[in-house]
Amino acid sequence: MKFFINAANRGHMRGLAEEFNESTNAIRKELNNLSEAGYLEKEAQQNRVTYRANIRHPLFGSLQDIVHKYLGLDRIVETVLSRMGEVEQVVITGDYAEGRDSGVVEVTVVGPSLNADYLAQLAPKMEGVIGRKVVFTLSYKKIDNGLVLYER
Repeated sequence: MKFFINAANRGHMRGLAEEFNESTNAIRKELNNLSEAGYLEKEAQQNRVTYRANIRHPLFGSLQDIVHKYLGLDRIVETVLSRMGEVEQVVITGDYAEGRDSGVVEVTVVGPSLNADYLAQLAPKMEGVIGRKVVFTLSYKKIDNGLVLYER
């Protein structure tokens, strides 16, 4: 999930071992398996090897769609766009944008005149649907970092 939620995410063996509280040996095996299958690319940088999703792999788009559906991100976007007003951008920030399934999905909705009351009612409903806490933030300025789910 780390690499397929956001193609910009990268990681190295020791960092991933710490992040997921796993042994370096277990992480090494998984990274090797995913690299050999062509799902991940590796790049040597100084003394460490950095891994990232192979966006040219024929299944990359499908894997990313599966991860987004698993997390419920597709439902968030559909629901927000249906009744929020003039939405210019929907962006996932925080842990999920970095590929960590922490249980809290931070969503920033960007637009000039958005329905804040609707968002206040929507958060608890979305939590029930996707099984994760959802925190919405409204903004007038486009977001440059995070996982962009929708942009007009």
